[in-house]
Amino acid sequence: MQWKGRRGSSNVEDRRGMSKGMLAGGGIGGILLIVIMTFLGGGDLGDVVNNMSNMGSETVAPYEETGREKELAEFVSVVLADTEEVWTKVFEEEGLEYKEPTLVLYSGSVQSACGVAGSSVGPFYCPGDQKLYIDLSFYEELKNKFKAPGDFAMAYVVAHEVGHHVQTLLGTSDKLHSMRQRLSETEYNKYQVRFELQADYLAGVWAHHAQGMGVVEEGDLEEALNAASAVGDDTIQKRTQGYVLPESFTHGTSEQRKNWFYKGFKAGNLKEGDTFNSSGF
Repeated sequence: MQWKGRRGSSNVEDRRGMSKGMLAGGGIGGILLIVIMTFLGGGDLGDVVNNMSNMGSETVAPYEETGREKELAEFVSVVLADTEEVWTKVFEEEGLEYKEPTLVLYSGSVQSACGVAGSSVGPFYCPGDQKLYIDLSFYEELKNKFKAPGDFAMAYVVAHEVGHHVQTLLGTSDKLHSMRQRLSETEYNKYQVRFELQADYLAGVWAHHAQGMGVVEEGDLEEALNAASAVGDDTIQKRTQGYVLPESFTHGTSEQRKNWFYKGFKAGNLKEGDTFNSSGF
C-alpha cells in the first residue's frame, strides 16, 4: 500500500502510556470469553466488560515510542484518513452524512465507554463513544502469531473496525443489541456472525475505493484476504483448543470472512452487503 508521505487523520487520540488497572477476580474463563467475543471488533464488547469499567485506577507512565511504533502510528492514521474520504463519499451518494470516528492508540489496557479492555482483546470499536481502539503491538501478533503479514493486512484491521462504525451510523448496531435480551446465546451468536461478516464486507468496500485512489499495490488484496482468513473462528479455535464449536462462533469462518471481504471489494457499495438476509449460512 502506498501510504508514506500522504495525509494522516486528525482524529487520532494517543493514550499510550496511560492505562486503566484491572483488579483480579475475573478468572481465566472471563478473560477467554472477552477474547472470543471481541477479537477484531464486535459490537458487544460493552456487554462483556461494562461491569469492569470501575474496577481499577488509571495510571500514567512515560511512554517511549520506538521507530517501528512511530511508523505504525503514522500508517494507521493514513488508513483512517482514507476511510474518512471513502465513507464520506459513499454516504453522500446515499444522501447521508458521515460522522468521522476517533482512533485511540493505547498500550496495555484502556478505558472506553464500553468499559475497560486489555490488549488481549485485540482491536475493537465501541459504539458508546464511536471510537476505535488499537494497541499497536497487535500488528506484530497478526504477523507472527496469525501468519498474516503486510501493510494491507494491517489496513484491513482498521477498515473492519471502521465498518462497525458505519454499522452504528446506519442503525445496525442498535438493531443487533436489541436482539440480545430476546434470544438464546446460540441464536444470538448467529446474528453476531452476520454482523461481523458485514463489517468485513464494509472493509472490502473501503478497499475497492482505495484501489480507485491508486494506493493499492500488487499483492495487497492477497494480504487482506489472508488476514481475514487468519482470524476466522474455526481457524482460531483449531489453533487455541484443537477443535471447533460452530455454535460458539461470533465472527464467522475463515472462508466466510474472506468471501464477504472480497464481495465488498468487488461491489464497492452498501447495497450488496446485507448479510442478515443473505442465504447460505
